[in-house]
Amino acid sequence: MSDTTPPASRRPDFARLVLDVLGASLQRYAIHLALLLVALSAIWLARSNVMGRVPGEINVEAIAALASVNAAPTEAASPATDGVAAVAALTVGESTELTRQTDIHTNIPTRPRTDIITYTVVSGDTLFGIADKFGLKPETLVWGNPILKDDPHLLRPDQVLRVPPTNGVLRDVQPGDKLETLAKFFGVAVDDIVNWPGNDLDPDTPTLKEGQLLMVPGGRREFVQFVVPQIKRATRRALSGGSDPGPGQCAGGYTGGNIGSGYFIWPANNHYLSGNDYWSGHLGIDIAAGLGDPIYAADSGVVVFAGLSFWGYGNMVVIDHGNGWNTLYAHLSQWNVSCGQSVLQGNLLGLAGSTGNSSGPHLHFEMSYQGSRPNPKNYLPSP
Repeated sequence: MSDTTPPASRRPDFARLVLDVLGASLQRYAIHLALLLVALSAIWLARSNVMGRVPGEINVEAIAALASVNAAPTEAASPATDGVAAVAALTVGESTELTRQTDIHTNIPTRPRTDIITYTVVSGDTLFGIADKFGLKPETLVWGNPILKDDPHLLRPDQVLRVPPTNGVLRDVQPGDKLETLAKFFGVAVDDIVNWPGNDLDPDTPTLKEGQLLMVPGGRREFVQFVVPQIKRATRRALSGGSDPGPGQCAGGYTGGNIGSGYFIWPANNHYLSGNDYWSGHLGIDIAAGLGDPIYAADSGVVVFAGLSFWGYGNMVVIDHGNGWNTLYAHLSQWNVSCGQSVLQGNLLGLAGSTGNSSGPHLHFEMSYQGSRPNPKNYLPSP
């Protein structure tokens, strides 16, 4: 059967076919364009670090608002631009959420020191201050430096001190030294000495060598120190023969005189320290005082020492308060009282100086009670 349909009636079918082909092509191009936009958006997001500013927790209300906006897209909207708008809505809004930040700082742990180093003393240094600088106890510096002879007042500028790596005793190995003997003497275990890395001892057969510097971590010993004996006003003393304490010694045998109240005042105008604090190797405090500053009686009593001493204290004044207490004022540039004189609390005793074993002007102040040496700061008013 022949087709009798006129040619004009077939033109619409041909037009639709052309349109369908064009539509399919445009659809493919649109998909390719959308994929390209997505790729470009991903590159932009990565370079601008937009995602780094996205809140750790997404606000649900913001998502709901975003959904309502996307329900009516503008003519310029596209899947890629909608995604960017979503990110912008979440990051530029009024959210108070904390954002994630990159922390590039790295803490490098400090390793404990095991070697012995040296320190050169400069003017104004104190044993207490040097020890604090290296995180050590002052005793450790004294025990590690024989030149100090257990006396912190022997510290002098230009001295080269050995600074141990940890608290304890630094021992110059002597002939006949044995690990067991040293451990017992310094109150530690043998393994404490052997296992200390800086000693470089063979754990199986540890051997000491004469002259070796041996660190005894945690070790301690008694101080070989001299303390001024408590002086009583009523005790008669011989001024010649035997150990000579110096020209400042008083004859004693004094009766009467002022009695202290037992309440003390600061013996200098400054109420803070400038040198050594109180510790087991320094049974007093160094109060800040300039050369020539006035020094006062901390309480009432009778002068039992006035003048130069041979004990390293330089010019010194000692007061017996008649109630079991003595106070001592050392390194004076001059003294203004005399033996047997009765003084009241606050009276002028002398002027501050740097005589005797002293590295600079200050007042070395000690207190004793019936022979004991308490910390003066426990009995002075709060600064």
